Amino acid sequence: MLTGDVNSRAGVRGSPIAHSLSPVLHRAAYRALGLTDWSYDAVRVEADELSAHVGRLDETWRGLSLTMPLKEAAFEVVHSASETARAVGAINTIIRDDRGWWGDNTDVYGFVEALRTAGIDQVRSAVLVGGGATARSALAALAQLGAARVSFMVRETVRAETLALSEDLGVEAVAVDMGSWPFGTDLIIGTVPAAAYAGLLGALPEAHEGSAVLDCVYGEGPSPLLGVAAEIGYAVVVGTDLLLHQAREQVRLMTGEAAPTEAMRAALRDALDAPAGGSVTL
Repeated sequence: MLTGDVNSRAGVRGSPIAHSLSPVLHRAAYRALGLTDWSYDAVRVEADELSAHVGRLDETWRGLSLTMPLKEAAFEVVHSASETARAVGAINTIIRDDRGWWGDNTDVYGFVEALRTAGIDQVRSAVLVGGGATARSALAALAQLGAARVSFMVRETVRAETLALSEDLGVEAVAVDMGSWPFGTDLIIGTVPAAAYAGLLGALPEAHEGSAVLDCVYGEGPSPLLGVAAEIGYAVVVGTDLLLHQAREQVRLMTGEAAPTEAMRAALRDALDAPAGGSVTL
């Protein structure tokens, strides 16, 4: 465990960042663990600024959480990355070690835990709205849950690296147009901003037993995707559940301590009850 140092620092970086709930979760964990020398901040950083920003961090910095649009740019600032991060081509966590910084991906863990906590232990087929870094993490999680077929709903073409990952994972990948919702899908995961669903949710097929929807985006009030899904019978999983579980793993990686899940959950619940604005994509 990394304790005893003055000003052990961590934080979250991305753009936009002002409405991130990561500080709420990590600070609650530090309080519950008695890590009084730890702090956690939030700074807006663009992809082309990440390398210089990380280069200015002194040795009191223990780790950073990374959100969009930094998950791919992060490979430029680490000396190595975990197998999971390399496989999905996305780093959402960097940790200081004796050689500098190494990268990991806790989004995959977060997806699996959020879904299992909601009672979803097995997925046969799924729809992924979007095809970027977060979608690839979702794809890896779906493979762990047994998915054999994933339909990517994108406005253009599915990225080559996303298709390559599907092949590596043994998951059949199919591209569908935005709004062309496949029938009989077990799970829908949204990774795009709420505005992207304009005019598309009226065609959302009715749910069948066990079907669910997870929206990764939180903020700007209730999710339109989850609102429509709940009305027609889907079980819904909110993006903040994913945020909670990926943050638990980040706390463990950064501090060496098991995350105090209930303390973090309570802090998140209190924060969600307070007025807020803006939206954040994991």
